[in-house]
Amino acid sequence: MSPLSKLVPLVLLFLGLAFAAFVAFAIYSIAVDIADKTSKKMEKKNVSFGREGMKIGVKEVKTENYVDQTQSLLVKAWNYSSWPAYKSRFWNKENEQTGGAKGRAPNTRSSSSSKAK
Repeated sequence: MSPLSKLVPLVLLFLGLAFAAFVAFAIYSIAVDIADKTSKKMEKKNVSFGREGMKIGVKEVKTENYVDQTQSLLVKAWNYSSWPAYKSRFWNKENEQTGGAKGRAPNTRSSSSSKAK
């Protein structure tokens, strides 16, 4: 055998290793790029990754703003709510008269004793 025929398997081995190294590098660089983009995107949402684990930052909201938002939501919910089967004598949003007991007009008292005279 010639000395070149002994080098062909060695050259093929190096070419295979080079191809495998190229594929591994491509996969590694894509994974690092995705991790970097994800990290930047999460930092915009106040989430950061570190050696101790994930840290979540809380956006500061003042108490007055929080109370105003909560009250606004409750008022909207109250205004847009309707209870079709519930009618109250204390409040009625539609100002409708219920079919219940009617009040008498003032000074219209009639008694059986006045008719007997």
